[in-house]
Amino acid sequence: MAVLQKGTLKERLLENYSGELDHSGVSGERVASRLSLLSEIGATADGGSCRIGFSREERQAKELVKSWMREAGLKVREDAAGNVIAVFAGSHPNEPVVLSGSHLDSVPNGGHFDGPLGVLCALEVAEAWKESGYQPHRSYEMIIFSDEEGARFNGGLTGSQAFTGELELQQQLKLKDGEGKPFEQVVREYGLAADRFLDAQRDLTEIAAFIEVHIEQGKVLENKDVPVGVVTGIAGPKWIKFSFKGSADHAGNTPMNDRKDALVASSWFVYELSGIPKEVSPTAVATAGKVEVFPNGINVIPGQADVYVDMRDISEASVTTLSEKIIQKAQEAAQLHGMAVEYNETLNVAPVPIQTEMQHLLLRAVEEMKLTPVLLPSGAAHDTMVLARYVPAAMLFVRSQEGISHHPDEWTTLDDCVQAVHVLKKAIESLVSR
Repeated sequence: MAVLQKGTLKERLLENYSGELDHSGVSGERVASRLSLLSEIGATADGGSCRIGFSREERQAKELVKSWMREAGLKVREDAAGNVIAVFAGSHPNEPVVLSGSHLDSVPNGGHFDGPLGVLCALEVAEAWKESGYQPHRSYEMIIFSDEEGARFNGGLTGSQAFTGELELQQQLKLKDGEGKPFEQVVREYGLAADRFLDAQRDLTEIAAFIEVHIEQGKVLENKDVPVGVVTGIAGPKWIKFSFKGSADHAGNTPMNDRKDALVASSWFVYELSGIPKEVSPTAVATAGKVEVFPNGINVIPGQADVYVDMRDISEASVTTLSEKIIQKAQEAAQLHGMAVEYNETLNVAPVPIQTEMQHLLLRAVEEMKLTPVLLPSGAAHDTMVLARYVPAAMLFVRSQEGISHHPDEWTTLDDCVQAVHVLKKAIESLVSR
């Protein structure tokens, strides 16, 4: 083993790695080394990653992974949306392929595992096959999706939407980044042509299944002390803006019993909000993450308070029930405080349940690795959310320390990373042997 520089991600990952999981062609050191090399691209002063979509850093990371793909003997190509695809040819290359991967872009000061871990797990399966001489029946493809995080244009899932044909190009062309650069200019500088983005659409009948590995971004696995978990569904966010309309009066001259304080009414609503999701399902959540007060003067009773509520669950019926209960609670708050409330839906993304058969596929792989099977939902969006609308898809979550994500302190142990590789490998082998 090469001498490591103190403080590198590779050194920290290998520090407590026993090596017992290095078998069947899988190498923990290779995974650690590649995670470390990727972490150096777009490194921030805080020790995080900054590789926003369609940036020079995202391009550099893709080119590095491409070189590893080629070294593994894979045929590599890039589509019109910048998605990178590498093929491990099967003995029956004309049959639908099995696909796995994730993304390499990050939020402006993110961590080193969100995205890259899924890409490297997918690649490590091919590396293990190469080392062991395994020949799949179906072809296996690894994919790096472009601009999953959406940090540049406040969107996201750009590559997977182009891949599936969901991308609305005319809407995309209207976007500008924080510097005022239009989407067309940004992707041209990146080496792509905006007017050809739709050429990235894949014939989805060519895909038998898709599996993505991703850090959990929560504490369920950590609390259960297990390295991996199987995702049951991906929650779709529904956003509603509630406007409580009271009366903006003088803070000194208006008696307490003669006020219509919109902030008081909205505060009561926010307090009551936290108890509603558990009435609907164990996976439902609701968050009042943004409040705006008008006129927002220290000596003026708030005449209007706008509360923006994000609500999510993994089934559309549950989200509908949740939103109905939340609207009812807002109306109750307004009536109780003698004022009106208006509400307006600003976003509604349908949740995506994971097919039971695909869940069972991963659960069997987990059990084969002698691990405790855990089912859990995903509250965040992923490229799987897009793919799952069209092809059988699944997600494997990997334990994330303290649930930290999108932050330089994001951390997953190498043991957990390699356990995820083995589970993915078993699941992929089950699919490509059919």
